[in-house]
Amino acid sequence: MAKKKTSPPDTRPIQTGSILDSISKAFLASVDLKDNIERTLDVLATHMGMRRGTITLVDPQTGDIRIQVAHGLTDEEKGRGRYRIGEGITGRVIETGVPAILSNARNHPDFLNRTGSRIESDDFAFVCIPLKIDNEIFGAISIDRPLGKEASVQEDAKVLSFVSLLISQEIKLLKHFDDQNIALRSENEKLKEELTRKYNITNMIGSSAQMQHLYEQISQVAKSNAAVLIRGESGTGKELVANATHYNSDRAEHPFIRINCGAIPESLIESELFGYEKGAFTDASGTKIGKFELANNGTIFLDEIGDLPLKLQVKLLRVLQEKEFERVGGVTTIKINVRIITATNRDLEKEVAEKHFREDLYYRLNVFPIFLPPLRDRKSDIMLLADYFLENFSKENGKKIKRISSLAIDLLSSYHWPGNVRELENCIERAVLICKTDTVQANHLPPSLQRIDTSDPPPESLSLDDLVNNYERELIIDALKKVRGNKSKAAKILQSTERILGYKIEKLDIDFRRFKSQG
Repeated sequence: MAKKKTSPPDTRPIQTGSILDSISKAFLASVDLKDNIERTLDVLATHMGMRRGTITLVDPQTGDIRIQVAHGLTDEEKGRGRYRIGEGITGRVIETGVPAILSNARNHPDFLNRTGSRIESDDFAFVCIPLKIDNEIFGAISIDRPLGKEASVQEDAKVLSFVSLLISQEIKLLKHFDDQNIALRSENEKLKEELTRKYNITNMIGSSAQMQHLYEQISQVAKSNAAVLIRGESGTGKELVANATHYNSDRAEHPFIRINCGAIPESLIESELFGYEKGAFTDASGTKIGKFELANNGTIFLDEIGDLPLKLQVKLLRVLQEKEFERVGGVTTIKINVRIITATNRDLEKEVAEKHFREDLYYRLNVFPIFLPPLRDRKSDIMLLADYFLENFSKENGKKIKRISSLAIDLLSSYHWPGNVRELENCIERAVLICKTDTVQANHLPPSLQRIDTSDPPPESLSLDDLVNNYERELIIDALKKVRGNKSKAAKILQSTERILGYKIEKLDIDFRRFKSQG
């Protein structure tokens, strides 16, 4: 009778410290987690005699458990490694969160050998440890190796527990490598389409002559690689113009990276822009990629460029001229292809004259200047913007506010808007939050907009007749504005007759002639 074939026992001592050190180095060798895991499994094979090792992850859509990374398995065997939660040893570990530590797994009732990688007479030790973060189990790491002493299997479990913790810190972002990458690409495509639609020039709000000129400028420069300098007061929408320029360019498929030069301390701005190497300074425990590298082949938007320190202006000038730089503490020159868009509300010409801003950098950035006019200089756009914000904030807050009263319109139109479009947006948001009817009234606007001659009387101080008359007056005035004072057309809008409307206009003391010059 033939003697049963078994694998020779593993008698090699396990040097735990050496293994953990090698695994740590494997994880530092690359930023690609899948590569790091493959290197880690190689380390386990070399130091622990591991013959097969797998990383299995749960598909959140189907609930299946599938092998994502493997050592010692063919692609065909790896493809067969599918389980349900609770099925087999691995499925049970993922279901319960309890590790499986088996001195000999061949005859274990839960061992399925679904991959078909093990022969029937094969004796082997098997260890399976769950992968989890915050008690959420999303997979497992398992190894098998030739039989050894019970103590050595327990030692294997300790090493594998360390590896599972290491992997779990990052694997959640990359689980289901193939499926997740497909889903991520699909999500990115949807996001890019949304961004392209959102920042399409035709979606920008404003019909004034100044805005028409702005749209023309964006169309002219978007397809080029020219540096753009956006000028304008705070709140005029400089970032919106930068977005529109990028997403209407040939770089729209690539990154658009934003950074506010005035919001980052001077001691940190260089490493934020250009990154740093490990050991560049006390807290530099690893290598960090800067914003310029992240923006490669795309666009970087440097807001508040006037706040950039002089010593960094030199480095930025080199990037513009040579398209290269070194990380902080680094010696390797990094080549990049990045379009630079900048913005400022400062008087850069004055800054240059006072030696606070480099003249050569100014001319390199100012290749195509775009000036954003303040809101007070394009009054005709105020109500377009107000209606746009009203609709958005009404939906956001679950309200059905349909209109802005005539008195409130007068206040919005006559105000000087020192905070520009941003102030108008905040103003309408406040009004929507306060408003309890379908119409924004003058008293819903901030105190800074109020005038004695246009403020609405408190509703509680008015009689029913007064409230009805005020409501009718606002409806009629709105209709007359739309048709430039034409009573016949206004009557059609209000589904009334010209005779009745004329009576109401006279009763409510409305001067319809003043609307003939509007619009």
